[in-house]
Amino acid sequence: MIKFWAMGSEAEFVTKLIPEFEKRNPGIKVHVQQIPWTAAQEKLITAFASDNTPDICQLGNTWIPQFASLNAIIDLTAWIKNSNLIKKEKYFEGIWETNVIDDKVYGIPWYIDTRLIFYRTDVLKKAGYDNPPRNWTELYDACKKIKASYKNEEKYPIFLPVNEWAPFVIFGLQAGAELLKENNSRGNFSSPEFKEAFDYLISFHKEKFTPFGILQVTNIYQAVAEEYLSIYISGPWNIPEFKKWMKDELADKWMTAPLPGYDEEYPGVSLAGGSSLVIFEKSLHKKEAWKFIEYLSEVEKQLEIYKMINNLPALQEAWENPVIKNDKYMKAFYEQFLNVKATPKIPEWEQIVFAKLQQYAEFAARGVLSIDEALKRLDEDADKILEKRRWLLSQSK
Repeated sequence: MIKFWAMGSEAEFVTKLIPEFEKRNPGIKVHVQQIPWTAAQEKLITAFASDNTPDICQLGNTWIPQFASLNAIIDLTAWIKNSNLIKKEKYFEGIWETNVIDDKVYGIPWYIDTRLIFYRTDVLKKAGYDNPPRNWTELYDACKKIKASYKNEEKYPIFLPVNEWAPFVIFGLQAGAELLKENNSRGNFSSPEFKEAFDYLISFHKEKFTPFGILQVTNIYQAVAEEYLSIYISGPWNIPEFKKWMKDELADKWMTAPLPGYDEEYPGVSLAGGSSLVIFEKSLHKKEAWKFIEYLSEVEKQLEIYKMINNLPALQEAWENPVIKNDKYMKAFYEQFLNVKATPKIPEWEQIVFAKLQQYAEFAARGVLSIDEALKRLDEDADKILEKRRWLLSQSK
């Protein structure tokens, strides 16, 4: 019996693929346990501490470093080497790299996501843009022109809430920032590159191009439909909702586009997101678990999951299938996946961005702190969070 822990709706729908696997592999049974995303990390840590981990698990790829550092999941490099199905070159390079730590592969991409632009085509056209902005200058200019057209109406060209850390990291990466330094043991947010990106995004708040936070926008899709917002940076999970809200006369007035780049590069870099499949060290059924991972990594199975719950397939070959290739909103995602990058591969990363980056972005946007002071304090807090990492690194010398 293989125990497979999966999160959210994936757990519900993956069970529909199990009968075929069990038919192909007599003697191997798969039991799926559904774990809510909100409780998943704590439950996995508890299971690890009590030696009660599953054989296979779906992990958000930003969680891979935490469980690799605990030696809770195994290096899959040798398994990949002997596989006829799972090969690095079949995947988007930036996505594959999220699973690689110190040249060891700890997870196999299952489904993927990234962030790009959702935008009102008609609003940008009125601002003089037949095509979406391709660089920072054009994005700022488009927002300035859209804002001017609203006169005194309370409408906004773009939504960049300070309680979403991703845009700050994305634009930092686009500017060439190394987010952490000294082997990821200290914050590097005061670097000229990150400061330029941070200042750029905060300027959208100062110019009132964006509402301040999420509380001003309780329904993103309605806000875009009513033209309260015109540009939103988000991921593929929003496509079904936009299709519901942007219909009838609005159906042809929205589109997706890759992110603008810092300068000449287009598309600009975005984040490599999604979920990967891992095998736990304590599993007594690693061979069977690997067979199941290979099965879920077949093109046909990835397409079935896509059709069921809109999860984007990790295999590039799947994107040639008409069901994806002929979807006009998917073209931008394919282009964006060709330029995605992982965030720093350390367990403390999420604590830094969720607890601290968002906090100082809010302080800067409200004018409570200057850009320099906000980033200085962010570095200081990041250094405190990374103190144990520095100690461990010093012991390994």
